[in-house]
Amino acid sequence: MTLTAKSEIIVAGHLCLDIIPEMSAETNGNLTEPGKLLAIGPMHYSPGGAVANVGIALHKMGIATRLIGKVGNDLFGRAIIEYFKTIDLALPENIIVADSDSTSYTIVVNPPGRDRTFWHHAGCNDSFGADEVDLSDPGGARLFHFGYPPIMKRMYENNGAELVALFRKAKKVGLITALDMASIDPNSPAGKANWAKILDDLLPYVDLFLPSLDEILFMTDPQFFWKLSEILPDLTVAINETLLQRISGGLINRGAAVVGLKLGRNGFYLRTVADRQRLSAIIPDAANWAGRELLSPCFQVAEKGTTGSGDCTIAGFLAAFVKGLSPEQTINSAVGAGACNVEALDATSGIPDWETLQARIKSGWPKHPVTGTFPHWRWNATDRLACGPADQKRCSKS
Repeated sequence: MTLTAKSEIIVAGHLCLDIIPEMSAETNGNLTEPGKLLAIGPMHYSPGGAVANVGIALHKMGIATRLIGKVGNDLFGRAIIEYFKTIDLALPENIIVADSDSTSYTIVVNPPGRDRTFWHHAGCNDSFGADEVDLSDPGGARLFHFGYPPIMKRMYENNGAELVALFRKAKKVGLITALDMASIDPNSPAGKANWAKILDDLLPYVDLFLPSLDEILFMTDPQFFWKLSEILPDLTVAINETLLQRISGGLINRGAAVVGLKLGRNGFYLRTVADRQRLSAIIPDAANWAGRELLSPCFQVAEKGTTGSGDCTIAGFLAAFVKGLSPEQTINSAVGAGACNVEALDATSGIPDWETLQARIKSGWPKHPVTGTFPHWRWNATDRLACGPADQKRCSKS
């Protein structure tokens, strides 16, 4: 596929149809109990996966975005394409339609007050390969973002050869590169892949690496992941400065320039390489970005659903990044977009335009407290951020 329209950001990777049955507080108990009838509300559906969630959120924030994903020539595939057209006729121009594969879909089980569960069919995402992405003419784009390789078979098999080839291709044409991961079923083929080897080969070509804490902990230190999982129902409870610094430091040593870790209800953590030369190729203000370590809690909102919250957080981050904002503004934009997302049931309808988002952030929007342990960090009252020990000279006193 060749890009045909001008864009600032290319979003590629996993694409599916999200099917979300509306559930009330009374929808509780065992959701799969044999013979049980559960009363639920209307069915909501929309395109899902990184391509749809990040792409639509960026589009709503005013960023010219091109989407590269794959659907089957079936009812679900046509529904995805038609949905994109209702937003912008140009959005589905680069969607690949495969006659021989079925469209991926996800049933999102999302009872209020409980974390969501996904019933997922990979479909044609498993056959998506680097050869299907033609970046010889990026259409004016500056940044290439790829999402969810752990649930795309060709992207993780053979030690991630396809994924590495795709990112090498993006860097060869001068694009800034960004990558997000996805949760992995440890018993699946993806769970048995050698993720340490994949990251060793891949991260030298990744400028912005933006995974969630639990998934990257499983990839980089599975023994520690399992040890924590045995004693903690939610790994974000274990957040502390030592854990975040150890994980982020390892990822930077593997080659990533900027590491952003999504921490669920505890917000977003940012750490950047100290090497200004590494950053200067992707950030005009490299001096202000070098050697930074910041943590932002989540903004307080009335939560309706968490579908797509991580993707919208990434969209807020990428939008601020291509606009040239500071690290403080970028991380606040990330958690701001993520907070707006959870005010709606689906993945993107809660996302406002850029000006509205920034006005809300600047209005004194309160944040939740951080529950982790950070004895050597200083809180910045102006941006409501925590600064790591190496970054404290940049922080105002709280």
